[in-house]
Amino acid sequence: MSKFTAANVPEHVAIIMDGNGRWANSRGLPRTMGHRKGVEAVREAVRTAGEIGIRYLTLFAFSSENWRRPEAEVSDLMGLLKAFIRRDLAELHTQNVRVRVIGDRKNLRGDVLPLLLEAEDTTRGNTGVTLVIAFNYGSRDEMTRAMQSLALDVAQGRLAPEQITSETISSRMDTAGIPDPDLILRTSGEERLSNFLLWQAAYAELIFVSELWPDFTREVFLAALEKYGRRERRFGGLSQPQTLAVGS
Repeated sequence: MSKFTAANVPEHVAIIMDGNGRWANSRGLPRTMGHRKGVEAVREAVRTAGEIGIRYLTLFAFSSENWRRPEAEVSDLMGLLKAFIRRDLAELHTQNVRVRVIGDRKNLRGDVLPLLLEAEDTTRGNTGVTLVIAFNYGSRDEMTRAMQSLALDVAQGRLAPEQITSETISSRMDTAGIPDPDLILRTSGEERLSNFLLWQAAYAELIFVSELWPDFTREVFLAALEKYGRRERRFGGLSQPQTLAVGS
């Protein structure tokens, strides 16, 4: 197995995990089988991130729009999430992974929220990779809730309008305390953000890969990171070249 060495690894990588259904359909399988195969890709991505020194890995697990999918598919996705937490939480904890969940937590069904809270509480003291699970998440909804919070503070006299800055807004986002993503990666060949981290993506590098999410291997991840390493990040100013290499 190749060893990834980096002079400048992205601190925060966010991934839109797309293509589970198409992976299954192309093989004549139920869509649920694509989601199940996708869980294996999640495990591989978390392991790879930890090995090469990525500090934050955000995975778009379930959007606020996904509730519109067929009830059977939604139920299967919920079951997979719960199975992942129940089966993998101990291993994540052993690997020093910290779990954090972003998204609207109101009105979540059944025992999903307690399990998410358990994952956060169990791993709160860990200092390795922070695995950010975007669940029941939509960026416009996140921004709306942040604006409502700020508006309430202004209305009640706790905050003056001129005190609202980009930093103040960021502090009300679900991602408060998490650095903005350096890289947003999407699988399946689609080239859009789909209501994911719109505020936080202001200066992120975007990379789109053709592989469907169940086929997202360590090698695909490393190749995307090498591509990121060749980018020049300017942030509106002078370039900041990256240096990434894969060695044997």
